[in-house]
Amino acid sequence: MGRPLFTPDVYVVSDDPEVLIQAVKAGSRTVQLRDKVADRSVLATKARVVLGLKDAFEFSFILNDDPELALELGADGVHIGQDTPTAPVRALIGKALTLGKTTHSPEQARLACQEGADYISAGPVHPTPTKPGRPAVGLDYVREVAAMGVSFVAIGGIDLSNVEEALEAGARVIGIVRAQDRLPELLAKVRARR
Repeated sequence: MGRPLFTPDVYVVSDDPEVLIQAVKAGSRTVQLRDKVADRSVLATKARVVLGLKDAFEFSFILNDDPELALELGADGVHIGQDTPTAPVRALIGKALTLGKTTHSPEQARLACQEGADYISAGPVHPTPTKPGRPAVGLDYVREVAAMGVSFVAIGGIDLSNVEEALEAGARVIGIVRAQDRLPELLAKVRARR
């Protein structure tokens, strides 16, 4: 499968392959390996561990920030940040891989989609230690992106205490980095909104 399903889902992001494996086994259909410090060989090893689940589970595996390695490993897609231009990555990976782009404003969202992103992440919705110094965009941005009709992941400080607010704002896919221990409950809440 080359595209995230983007039916109601919890999109799990981690640098730990075991967390991603457990997420897939718990029912998450899209996971992202995001490791900002590992060298490429370590990253490849981690990615292969998760990709080993492909024989038994249907899910999309997204690699963060390394389109060349994503192609080499047979990942389903790559996710890039605002510091990486979208169009050259789209040209490199072609249409075979899904391309995700981090956005913090409606302008960034529109540009990412115009330049070839298949989906965007909208966030951080709430303040989060995984994005130090990055101000929260709040639920208004989630509402704006939902109104655009694009595929998106609402991410940033979302957990059981506030997931309902994000869903009310129009999110169908919730991204989590630190709330994996509550994944079954989060999945139940997200999928109850079908």
